[in-house]
Amino acid sequence: MSSATWTPAALSSEAIGIDGLCWRMVEAQHHVSTLKLVDTLDEQTLLEELIEDTKPHIPLECRHLHYLLATPFRYGSVYPYGSRFRRAGRTLGVYYAAETIATAVAEMSFYRLLFFAESPDTPWPHDAAEYTAFSAKFRTDKALDLTRPPLDRDAAIWTLPTDYAACQKLADMAREAPIEAIRYQSARDPGGKNFALLTCTIFSNPQPTEWQTWRVRLSASGVQALCEFPPRRIGFDRTAFAGDPRLAALNWDRGKG
Repeated sequence: MSSATWTPAALSSEAIGIDGLCWRMVEAQHHVSTLKLVDTLDEQTLLEELIEDTKPHIPLECRHLHYLLATPFRYGSVYPYGSRFRRAGRTLGVYYAAETIATAVAEMSFYRLLFFAESPDTPWPHDAAEYTAFSAKFRTDKALDLTRPPLDRDAAIWTLPTDYAACQKLADMAREAPIEAIRYQSARDPGGKNFALLTCTIFSNPQPTEWQTWRVRLSASGVQALCEFPPRRIGFDRTAFAGDPRLAALNWDRGKG
């Protein structure tokens, strides 16, 4: 069966159980971005409440979750660009995460480089940026694994770097099945796996279960990522993401800001 002929019934018959952790990374400034605008912690709390009121609402079934777990499922706003398993427009949320911290770092590093590829006049940051990595625990008996037979027959389609049409169609059919999560090969980290969680109801802990602080430096030589605790270093040279055509014209030799 090809990607074009997967039906909700066929996908339902391929459902498996998954129980584990997944990792995401966010810029660390999410903790203190509003603090510099106020004089006291009480004022910061009020400001953040006012900001929260202007955002699209979090679905009722997600409101018990930590905001970092619930945010991808906000409804009411237009999703500006399509992603691998989510169409552009007023579409249902998807929580993208990596199976390991190494894959999460690779994904984040790629998208940071993509920003600079699309901003040729922007200099490299002078200092390393700080990111917060966090894990979330989830469990479902209704998952698809695109890295296992028979779905892996379309592995080349599931990992296309810029064409998400087949994956978005699969996600549409999966939601009808109903499937709650998709495990798939990372297009940025060879051998690494990602998850697309299609519903917030499968989180088995409402809070992130582990936190790490990473500092990530971009330069003409590539990306260097450093975690102080537990100590770990991950690097990507200029060729690490060469398979994506969007980085082909990246000006590596720009100056620093």
